[in-house]
Amino acid sequence: MNHAVLYVRDAQRSAAFYRDVLGFREIVSMPNAVFMRAPESDNDHDLGLFGIGDAATASPAGRSSVGLYHLAWEVPTLADLSDHLRRLADAGALVGASDHGSTKALYAKDPDGLEFEVSWLVPHELLGDDTDTTTRRLDLDAEIERYGADRVGALSRVPGTARA
Repeated sequence: MNHAVLYVRDAQRSAAFYRDVLGFREIVSMPNAVFMRAPESDNDHDLGLFGIGDAATASPAGRSSVGLYHLAWEVPTLADLSDHLRRLADAGALVGASDHGSTKALYAKDPDGLEFEVSWLVPHELLGDDTDTTTRRLDLDAEIERYGADRVGALSRVPGTARA
């Protein structure tokens, strides 16, 4: 995926959230549109935000219509994931944390209630029988003990990969 574009109520408010909580950088900012780059990304932009006004209704996707469930942003290390856990919790945005075996994931919602994921991927050489796709409660301290806080995850090694 190259980038995501979201319709939001207030582009500036959403940009502040993605900047302050996830570390995105504003590349271009207009009153009703903001283009942002994820930390460590060299992409032109990873996220576009288009403000459509406070009267916009919540997205019914997944409840009463088809639509996008969430986007996932990758972090390079478990230390980064732990930092995001704290920042998302402090912002009141964290809604879940799961161990998917090969992926360690945090789930959160932005100011308009749009869900996103922040994840760390187990390096390919460390995948084993216990890292099959699953869903269980994430014990981040145990994962840091197992893999190390600063071990670089699988996709983080690909130049140009968008990361949060």
